[in-house]
Amino acid sequence: MTALKSPNLEPPRSFLLDVDPETSVARITLNRPERLNALTFEVYDELRNTFRALDTEPEVRAIVITGAGRGFCTGGDVEDIIGALFERDFEGLLEVTRMTCDLIAAIRQCRQPVVGALNGTVAGAGAVIATACDVRIAAESARIAYLFTRVGLSGADMGAAWLLPRIVGLGRATELLLSGAFIDAAEAHRIGLYNRVVPDGEALAAATDFAEKLARGPSFALQVTKDALNSEAHMGLEDALEAEARAQAACMLNPNFREAYDAFVEKRKPRFD
Repeated sequence: MTALKSPNLEPPRSFLLDVDPETSVARITLNRPERLNALTFEVYDELRNTFRALDTEPEVRAIVITGAGRGFCTGGDVEDIIGALFERDFEGLLEVTRMTCDLIAAIRQCRQPVVGALNGTVAGAGAVIATACDVRIAAESARIAYLFTRVGLSGADMGAAWLLPRIVGLGRATELLLSGAFIDAAEAHRIGLYNRVVPDGEALAAATDFAEKLARGPSFALQVTKDALNSEAHMGLEDALEAEARAQAACMLNPNFREAYDAFVEKRKPRFD
């Protein structure tokens, strides 16, 4: 991994950003291990801006997000964020909550696949960031909780009430968001919240391997698929069928479709753009 040099992307100060030039996989590492990677205003802002920039970065074809140390992310830092919120009026608080929601929008709108490598505790805003990823690969120690109601806040925070029911169903999402209770990795995997659970110490390697496989795939087709998963949640069946018909026709005009056919005929692996 090397630092990504791009005129469109400012190097972050509050976390690590690296890219493997051979695989085109970017890795974001939340880097406050002494605080279990709790988020500050700066981290929120830089993460939001980084995902927006990566969306148009030609050198990047897939993204992995993980945490340094023994935790993925435990949400907003009690000292750096929570205490400061009491000094703000409604408009000031709305500025903060919109910024946190903008981060989730940036992850979901980023055209590259985003894989969460959940290496330990996943809580609060960290749980929603993980939920916003396209795929979640977790360590056995990666228990998860949407803690908001336990501190007097709405469980519907940062898009959790939109994202979570679409992954685990309304009933389980309601239980998780109302109770704020932790569930362990085995239960998160059982209900479909985690795609895969691996032994401690192996989450990053497993997530990176999966991201590399996606990065070798047809980037346009993956982008179209991710966009459909986002947009069709609002559609009726007829509109969804029409949207998919148009998207598939566009993919058939993309050079990757012809490359897949040529590779099959020539009995070789395809070389996708």
